[in-house]
Amino acid sequence: MDKRHMYPKGQKRSIIDGMVATVKELEQNATSVGQRGPAEHQRREQILQAAGEHFRHYGYRKTTVADLAKAISLSPAYIYKFFVSKQAIGEAVCALCLGERTNALEKIVQETASPVECMRNIYKSLALNGAELFFKDRKMHDIITASFEEHWGNLEAYNQALIEIIRRVLVRGRELGEFERKTSLEEACRAIYNTMQSFFHPILLEQNLDHLEEDATAVANLVLRSLAP
Repeated sequence: MDKRHMYPKGQKRSIIDGMVATVKELEQNATSVGQRGPAEHQRREQILQAAGEHFRHYGYRKTTVADLAKAISLSPAYIYKFFVSKQAIGEAVCALCLGERTNALEKIVQETASPVECMRNIYKSLALNGAELFFKDRKMHDIITASFEEHWGNLEAYNQALIEIIRRVLVRGRELGEFERKTSLEEACRAIYNTMQSFFHPILLEQNLDHLEEDATAVANLVLRSLAP
């Protein structure tokens, strides 16, 4: 086996531990944002399930708290015991969806030994997941769009998780000699994150659907050339 594509001793464990912590943060955000009452309460999970179904069927903007209350035979006042607003419910549902995206990226980081291939696969995953959501789960795509337009709190958690993923891949690539070391790590992370926005930002993504996968490959290749030692 090519030694360059093996993890340094102890590094794989630290990377996995870090990724698990990142995913847990997103999951905690999904269960705490705008919530009232016990986080594990069965009613709260019931509200989220009903919300997810209504949002996917009718759309986030057309669904009211009264609609959700009627679907699960509760009063709107009772729902407000668990969530401060409809937006808080939307944030929780959205955070769960974004957490699934992060899980997909976590799997790539864990299963791809070469940082070069890992970075390329991250771009591809973001593009494919974004396109799939747009074409197969359009209402959920609209919820994520609302989160971007209204700057929901769960979005910041997702952005930070993505930057942390980029940072780990860069660190590993530098240690293996696959990436250059002259550029500031944080500057490189932020620059790469910005190049990825076209493939996960819902509004930008809609403008690039015709050649999304090809564009993701082209941008990834350009970024990787700039990272070469």
